[in-house]
Amino acid sequence: MSEQSTSELSEREKMLRGQLYDSGTDLSLVGDRHRVKDLCFKFNNTLPSKREKRRKLFKKIVGKCGNNVTVESPFWCDYGYNIEIGENFYANHNTVILDCAKVKFGNNIFIAPNCGFYTAGHPIDYERRNQGLEYALPITIGDNVWIGGGVQIMPGVTIGSNVVIGGGSVVCKDIPSDCVAVGNPCRVLRKITEEDKNKFYGC
Repeated sequence: MSEQSTSELSEREKMLRGQLYDSGTDLSLVGDRHRVKDLCFKFNNTLPSKREKRRKLFKKIVGKCGNNVTVESPFWCDYGYNIEIGENFYANHNTVILDCAKVKFGNNIFIAPNCGFYTAGHPIDYERRNQGLEYALPITIGDNVWIGGGVQIMPGVTIGSNVVIGGGSVVCKDIPSDCVAVGNPCRVLRKITEEDKNKFYGC
């Protein structure tokens, strides 16, 4: 894309295309963030026993959501409409999703406390970073994934299906299906095998 045609794009369009953009100058983006953070505040301050009210509030926050979805408070996101969630989704306390780009979750997802999903990034050089420029790259999570406590998932990462991500991992690169992965940076530890059906813990 030429520099001229890029300059004609709105900051929102640049954001969704993975280009550098300024999230502070586009008033529609600012308004979207205020809207969803107000909704998150209402959700986070709704009694846990008010399950139906919480379910309705959460469906107002995210763009697409299955029916069997449970999210514990507190939960925070940037826009909400870029989040897509399948069936049988559970997120424990203090899940943060910075959804400047798409964040897609498959079916049967378990997320432990204090996990973050960050599509947002900033330039390495301080000149552009100090101008308030940032970028966003999508995150995709397959089916049947368990994400351990304190896991942080970085921009542009895809995690396959049937995966366990060990607690405390920082996931900077794609993780293939059918494996246990752990570490900082997160790496595949081993494949998941038939033997795993005979035990319930351990790597």
